[in-house]
Amino acid sequence: MLMPKRVKYRKAHRGRLKGKAKAATTVDFGQYGLQALESHWITSRQIEAARVALTRFIKKGGKIWIRVFPDKPISKKPAETRMGKGKGAPEFWVAVVKPGRIMFELEGLPPSEAMEAMRLAAFKLPIKTKFVIREEN
Repeated sequence: MLMPKRVKYRKAHRGRLKGKAKAATTVDFGQYGLQALESHWITSRQIEAARVALTRFIKKGGKIWIRVFPDKPISKKPAETRMGKGKGAPEFWVAVVKPGRIMFELEGLPPSEAMEAMRLAAFKLPIKTKFVIREEN
């Protein structure tokens, strides 16, 4: 599972999911990308499931880049616990994804195969996504 090696603060505020992505909005490394169309928290388990789906489909051909990293800790209080007594312990890690963010990149496959691989990865994610192809200048 992806998670930071160490963080400055153990617990983080929840924040808001408004606006569009500022960074990673173009396909920079590979030839094809999977772009987010909605805002959402993507957990490290969902990223891993999408990565496994991609690598299983492409087998030994092609190269994958994961452009999202879960660096936000989400805390939870135990079930049937009364209110108060502070914030709960960190449970899992999420990546904050906003519309326009390229989450995965791929190269070394024909477009039809790359589209199918990205489609399989998109099924593992809780948001609507779009298959994008790099524009050559």
